[in-house]
Amino acid sequence: MYMKCGKCSDALLAYNEALELDPVAYNALITGFVENQQPDKGFEVFRMMYQEGFFPDRFTFVGLLGTCNGRDDMKRGELLHCQTIKLKLDSSAFIGNLIITMYSKLNLLEEAEKAFRLIEEKDIISWNTFLSSCSHCNDHEKALQALKEMLNECRVRPDEFTFASALAACSGLASMCNGKQIHGHLIRTRLYQDVGVGNALVNMYAKCGCIAKAYYIFSKMEHQNLVSWNTMIAGFGNHGFGGKAVELFAKMKTVGVKPDSVTFVGLLTASNHAGLVDEGLVYFNSMERTYGISPEIEHFSCLIDLLGRAGRINEAEEYMKRFPFAHDTVVLGSLLSACRLHGDVDTGKRFARQLLKLQPVSTSPYVLLSNLYASDEMWDGVVEAWKLLKGSGLKKEPGHSLIEVKGTFEKFTVVDFSHSRTEEIMDILKTLSWEAIEV
Repeated sequence: MYMKCGKCSDALLAYNEALELDPVAYNALITGFVENQQPDKGFEVFRMMYQEGFFPDRFTFVGLLGTCNGRDDMKRGELLHCQTIKLKLDSSAFIGNLIITMYSKLNLLEEAEKAFRLIEEKDIISWNTFLSSCSHCNDHEKALQALKEMLNECRVRPDEFTFASALAACSGLASMCNGKQIHGHLIRTRLYQDVGVGNALVNMYAKCGCIAKAYYIFSKMEHQNLVSWNTMIAGFGNHGFGGKAVELFAKMKTVGVKPDSVTFVGLLTASNHAGLVDEGLVYFNSMERTYGISPEIEHFSCLIDLLGRAGRINEAEEYMKRFPFAHDTVVLGSLLSACRLHGDVDTGKRFARQLLKLQPVSTSPYVLLSNLYASDEMWDGVVEAWKLLKGSGLKKEPGHSLIEVKGTFEKFTVVDFSHSRTEEIMDILKTLSWEAIEV
């Protein structure tokens, strides 16, 4: 009772005055501390529980496993996992699902999959948790493989959450083939009427470049929530249909749907891709004044990129003075890119110096600086930029493309000739080159 009311000190007093304690009392304390944002005290009670000779049960681990969300918690999470193995609790879906979620939050997909495979009787939550873990860790192909495994081998029937996760994987891969197959299955089972699944379908078709189909699904949805509108606005914006995004936003307001922070990210992106500079400024300036939404770094980055692409670099700098995002690496990178685009070498060098002082964790600033010098044929500057990159200890990741062929995804990396059919591919490319020359 005290824990539910947030009175942790009173709960501890009741604990100290109790003549006899059992695992239920310890579980109540642990869960209470976790729910009241005091996980360290929850772990102290967990240790006391062991010292008093009580063995934790599955309810003990519910709150504790949920607190392991970051890299700093990895050791603690692994110790809890070991305890569940010793107590033979890890093979139950109740605990196994929590372990999968924990490793997913730590971006340890291999460990999450091990935990998933060890669950003896997987329930629908087990499958959904693993599918969403694959997408969270950007292994979308594994998510689709898991869906196929579930459909072929498992007695558990997929639900709306299963298909929403699978469609998110299709979006990540831009796989129209798999997306259409899932859509067909949804039509047969009538699950497509769920608003969450409908949103996932709209997002999938938009990410695959089929905007007309995305809008058709959106317009036919029985119920549309804010996510539906935001997804469609973002879809229009990302493919250069700025006017369509603006029209949809106006329609959204007429039906009484109030925009949020995500809505304006989509509108600013749409303005950026369509070159609607003045419209983008109006949206940015109206956020706080009209809708009470404080601009965040995502909005500011879109605005700076919008002004930079239009060559209005001085105006972008004025906005930087008004908001506390001036020293963000993404913002400075956008301005440096704009300087390269418009040939403003002097201003670009100034932004580059600011950017490099922040000790960037990626190679992009060095590459942008090199390109800036190259655009003005300042070859000594190009050499110096690459020297700085080498001295930073960072390594430029080679570019790659992912191509779907008959449901299988092939990855091609720059200067990598290890593919089993490289010779055949090179022959085809030579043939195409000769045909292009003849034309």
